[in-house]
Amino acid sequence: MSFGQGGPQWGPGGSQTPDWAALAEASETRARRRKWLLIGGGALATIGVAAAVAIAVVSANSDDASASNKPAGELPTSADIPGASKDPAPSFEATTPPPPPDPKDYISSAKKDKAPLGPESLFPGTKLTSGERVYKKGATASTKKCASVAQPVLANILTKNKCTEVLRATYARKGIAVTVGVAVFDTEAQATKAKKQADKGLITSLPGKGVSGFCRTTVCRGTYNAYGRYAYFTTTGFLSGKDVTTKDRGAYEVGDDLARFTFHQINRRGEAQASAAANNPE
Repeated sequence: MSFGQGGPQWGPGGSQTPDWAALAEASETRARRRKWLLIGGGALATIGVAAAVAIAVVSANSDDASASNKPAGELPTSADIPGASKDPAPSFEATTPPPPPDPKDYISSAKKDKAPLGPESLFPGTKLTSGERVYKKGATASTKKCASVAQPVLANILTKNKCTEVLRATYARKGIAVTVGVAVFDTEAQATKAKKQADKGLITSLPGKGVSGFCRTTVCRGTYNAYGRYAYFTTTGFLSGKDVTTKDRGAYEVGDDLARFTFHQINRRGEAQASAAANNPE
């Protein structure tokens, strides 16, 4: 049996008296070895605990670093962040500018048609050019007695529909003259009704300023139109006193030119007032 490395041995044929000094020395050696083993084991245990703590700290710090070093595309959205506002982004209603004023609105009622009105505002200048045709302007006039400047049938129509004024101008070219008469009403409905009823009767011709009398005793051509609160008529005839027939295309051309020009002048009146209203909104 062995009690320790280097310990005494005995057996049959050996000394029966123990070597006490050797035994004491062996015991002391064993005690010192056990002490060193205990100290070594404690140190190793301490080192193990410290290593575990260090690993835990490094691991925790590693998690934080990996989160903060993530690319922007991998970071949580603001809606996923605790405490972040989930209110939608503010929105603004789209604004649409108001439509521009309609020029016709300003010439369809006396309540809106407030621009100065007279023969010179509708028929400016001393001549009219239509394509290659040039017309010399003659006399102009205006009256609030509408029936006094129309033949009986038309005079009755103007009175019945409450005409407030008639403005006239005469133009001439190559022996043919035309008088344009613009009858003014308070409403578009009145002007339209007068135009529909005026299938007979003429506006009275207006001579003067180089244009002699015409269409007083001869057959002349008449036209009847309306736009807005204005009804406008033309009376076309020969300065020579010749009757106008359906074969006289020149006379028809003159009347149509002046009717078209009058329409554009009335429309321009509406455009000017609509433009002024757009630039100076109330």
